[in-house]
Amino acid sequence: MVFVTVGRDEDNGKEAELSARTGDVYKQTSYNTHGGVHALGGTPFRKNYAGLGYTYDAGRDAFIPPKPFPSWLLDENTCLWKSPKPLPSDAMTGTPPKLYGWDETTQEWISVNTSTQPTPVQSAT
Repeated sequence: MVFVTVGRDEDNGKEAELSARTGDVYKQTSYNTHGGVHALGGTPFRKNYAGLGYTYDAGRDAFIPPKPFPSWLLDENTCLWKSPKPLPSDAMTGTPPKLYGWDETTQEWISVNTSTQPTPVQSAT
């Protein structure tokens, strides 16, 4: 994906016409679709909302985000990348939330130290 633009509702379904008129390739996308699910309960469209760096796969009729790590595999149902190991079950729990990052070298999720984050400054009253 090189360019994403907001279209008009009246252009819905007119990809071929727009492509012929401009010489560019147009593929409609839905802002509300992620992982093959429509956030508002509507019909999902092309698996994911298109973004810069995404690839349109005509065989899947889907927009696929950039691959984050070489070891990650594409989930055919969602067209999203999945790590070889699931995220630990305690991710985003507690206060502050427990955070993890993927270590491609060890193929493991590693805990991110949140205690080194700057403390918010409160203004004097």
